Amino acid sequence: MTNPAKLTTVILFTDTDGRARFREESLALTEGTPQAMLSPLRPSSGYQLRQSPVGFRSQFHCTGATQWLFVLQGQMEIGLQDGSSRIFKAGDFFYSADTLPEGAVFDPALHGHWSRQVGDEPLVTLFVKD
Repeated sequence: MTNPAKLTTVILFTDTDGRARFREESLALTEGTPQAMLSPLRPSSGYQLRQSPVGFRSQFHCTGATQWLFVLQGQMEIGLQDGSSRIFKAGDFFYSADTLPEGAVFDPALHGHWSRQVGDEPLVTLFVKD
């Protein structure tokens, strides 16, 4: 028996201590054909496109609602409170589940992540809401 195909994705999430972290997870591609492997169909409530100009940088913030983020053009850096960061380029994607813990009041020294445009071309992203 062969193992099903998998796709590895980055997950940005809120850990039990309230801090944002990155982890990688495998998504099983159990549908489709050997030439076009697909994940199971996932529900979504809508999508948004965003263009961020050269020089854009946000403050620390949490994701309002869980969503997939796809980089369509340019590069995006996501930074965490611990000083680590990752750069995502056109064609990269990740799942953003860095939401404010239930009952917490946002503290920019503890919660969330920042994002910024990297390089010399505007950043274009697609947000697909759960």
